[in-house]
Amino acid sequence: MDDARLRAIEERLAALERAAPHRAPADGPEGAGARFWVLDGLDADAGALPGGAVVYAGRVALPTGEEYAWQRTHAADQARGDDAADAATAPVLAALAHPVRLRLLREVLSGCTSTAALAALPGLGTSGQLHHHLRQLTAAGWLRTTARGAYAVPAERVVPLHVVLAAVTA
Repeated sequence: MDDARLRAIEERLAALERAAPHRAPADGPEGAGARFWVLDGLDADAGALPGGAVVYAGRVALPTGEEYAWQRTHAADQARGDDAADAATAPVLAALAHPVRLRLLREVLSGCTSTAALAALPGLGTSGQLHHHLRQLTAAGWLRTTARGAYAVPAERVVPLHVVLAAVTA
């Protein structure tokens, strides 16, 4: 084993042996020892990630009757990424950075999935503007074309979309 690798292992071990991490107040089910129930589970499952981890999950019931359950764990340093990850992440987040696009996602999740039905809604602009916003959301993966002129939020994006929106409105 080379010196650099040994040093890295020693640093990870030292980090694990330090005092318990600071935990900010969080919402969660109340009960004996349940205040940080997600973090406790994360520590048990992902304790081998010395840089920490981020977990997000949700169970979403849509007005259409569809239900989605989803969870994901990322190593914290993976979530921070690098220049290449930033270049891939920025357009995905940028696609959400417009009130009309957020409304389009909300409408599609509520069952208004056709271009014609969306165009009939007030406040979404001209048909050209509507198509521009739909293209941006589709290119970023927030929408998927299901048929000619029909859209859906992909199943694997329903909970992450709610997580992103909850994180920025908290």
